[in-house]
Amino acid sequence: MNTPSQTGVLYVVSTPIGNLDDITLRALHTLKSVNLIAAEDTRRTQRLLARFDFHTTLTSYHDFNKDVKAPILVSRILEGQSVALVSDAGTPLISDPGYVLVNHCIEAGIRVIPIPGPSVLTAALAASGLPTDAFHFEGFLPKRPGRLARRLEELESYPGTIVLFESPHRLAKTLAAIRAGWGNRRAVVARELTKIHEEFLRGTLDEVLAAIEPRSLRGEITLLITGKSDHTSRR
Repeated sequence: MNTPSQTGVLYVVSTPIGNLDDITLRALHTLKSVNLIAAEDTRRTQRLLARFDFHTTLTSYHDFNKDVKAPILVSRILEGQSVALVSDAGTPLISDPGYVLVNHCIEAGIRVIPIPGPSVLTAALAASGLPTDAFHFEGFLPKRPGRLARRLEELESYPGTIVLFESPHRLAKTLAAIRAGWGNRRAVVARELTKIHEEFLRGTLDEVLAAIEPRSLRGEITLLITGKSDHTSRR
């Protein structure tokens, strides 16, 4: 195994979830100085680089090529190059690819350095008005009805706030399924965070369902539901 002085570094870099002004100075310095940026979507990352007139080389790294690409990137880092890993937006590995690469690097003795910054998970929690002393991040629920029902049954008794991602066209169906299984708990739909059309819909599940049913919502959605122990949860 190469010694740390002979190897490069993997930087896990958070990028804006919408508003480009949210990028940190440390993230900018890292993206400009590394040898290579491994991006979930090179076209989207190229727009970010163009905004700041950076010309760092890009390569794709996503769910469909991660098993092939991770060993290649590890080899380059072991040769002395430094690589920045970025997702489409926000913090890599939070419902985004990166786990395979990070673990390959750790196994190879490569230093992995997080460059913290924007995350839709923490942004939604911070402004939700729901309890934040304990929370569970679930990501996307299963799409198949049977698996969805089983997973909702498993999550029903969790005492803290539950955070989900959902697509606009499935939101009403997911809310209805949660309402049927968990009762009329408090809920928040956080949409298009940090973007022009940022919106929070707060209320009980019945109230939130009533608010979205006449509308055709678009954009990225984070859904937050209070846990079973919250005193406002009710049937």
